[in-house]
Amino acid sequence: MSYVSDLRVVLRGRNFRRLFATRLVSQFSDGIFQLAVGGYAFFSPERQASATAIAAGLAVLLLPYSILGPFVGVFIDRWSRRQILVIAPIVRGLLLVLAACFVAAGAPDGVFYLAALGVLAVNRFFLSALSAALPHVVPAEHLMMANAVTPTSGTVATFVGAGAGVVLRMVAGSDDNGVAVLLVCSGVIFGLSSLIARTLERSLLGPAYDPDRPQAREAVRRVLTGLVDGARHIAHRRSAAAALGSIATHRLMFGISTATVVMLYRYSFTTDADDALQGIALVLGAVGAGSFAAVLVTPWATGRFRIETWVPAMLVTCGVLEFALCATFREWAFVLAGLVIGVAGQSVKICADTVVQRDIEDAYLGRAFSVYDMLFNGMTVLGAVLAAVLLPPDGRSYAALAVIGAGYLLGALGYRMLLPAGVRRPPVPAAD
Repeated sequence: MSYVSDLRVVLRGRNFRRLFATRLVSQFSDGIFQLAVGGYAFFSPERQASATAIAAGLAVLLLPYSILGPFVGVFIDRWSRRQILVIAPIVRGLLLVLAACFVAAGAPDGVFYLAALGVLAVNRFFLSALSAALPHVVPAEHLMMANAVTPTSGTVATFVGAGAGVVLRMVAGSDDNGVAVLLVCSGVIFGLSSLIARTLERSLLGPAYDPDRPQAREAVRRVLTGLVDGARHIAHRRSAAAALGSIATHRLMFGISTATVVMLYRYSFTTDADDALQGIALVLGAVGAGSFAAVLVTPWATGRFRIETWVPAMLVTCGVLEFALCATFREWAFVLAGLVIGVAGQSVKICADTVVQRDIEDAYLGRAFSVYDMLFNGMTVLGAVLAAVLLPPDGRSYAALAVIGAGYLLGALGYRMLLPAGVRRPPVPAAD
């Protein structure tokens, strides 16, 4: 089947279209929000950024996802996932408007980041509910295509939102008042996703009622035990564990890459904060284009080479090409590297999403995606911390690029070693 034919089949489902639209609107809003936070923290003319500051900023913005992850899994395995999708955007929109008021009033940075943490905490529930809901709106045989369309299109929508944020920033200004405008726009747009989610039937997205399931209060008290159970459930399914290891590798290297790009554009390629932001927006646009290309490539490739072959191939591609391109320290090379990272990284994520949803029981899906998100965000922060150690003040470091290249190659090797023996071996040809 061609991509267009597959896409037409998936989009034929009315409930899938509604869930898909909910994701697109919300992640477009995310792009504007992330641009606002990045502009405030790293590209404000009044503030200086360093590799350490970038790592600290990413820790503030991403680690709460990991801390909340286990608790989120408990609740989305008990609460109506449809109601989470309806209520979370409204709460998040109100918090964004509140954050805008703080910025416009000149409140201390800590107050702004506290409000941003609240926004991200709500978003944690929202994104986990979207992932856990997907198998309820598409048949199993179309799950790969759905995973190619939804998270990848959501990522592209985030990049488009970030591009819209760049335009809004040019109009509203790069000062704190301009940041406040971006936050309000993001809040209003995110609130619209609630209206779309309301069109879904309340019980459609699960979880199924289980009379033996403990009450939420008891589950919260036992959340660490539950997280261990979820991790054990994943560990007993080695294909899923290998998939999570591959995405952890990618995000670790992506964290180093992110800090490197920010430092290079901020202090090496240009010294003007607005010019630096526009240059990074171009790189992010390339990553977004690559992510969209992954929608076309991944279903076709995994239909011919299998997931177990495609994932390590993409990790190796990232490691080799990113080092070869970025070692030139040319701006055009970083744009091309962004395209490669978009294709390969998003391909790995599509495959990981599919394997987790395919191999993990529905009762554990919430906790499985909590573990997934802990790795996704925690490894990104760890990568930024490593970059703070490796990077000089202007961001030019062959050592950092060598770590990225070697890390991807080791990740590909580890993925193959972690797979069950029967999966690692190539198929035996049938006897004549």
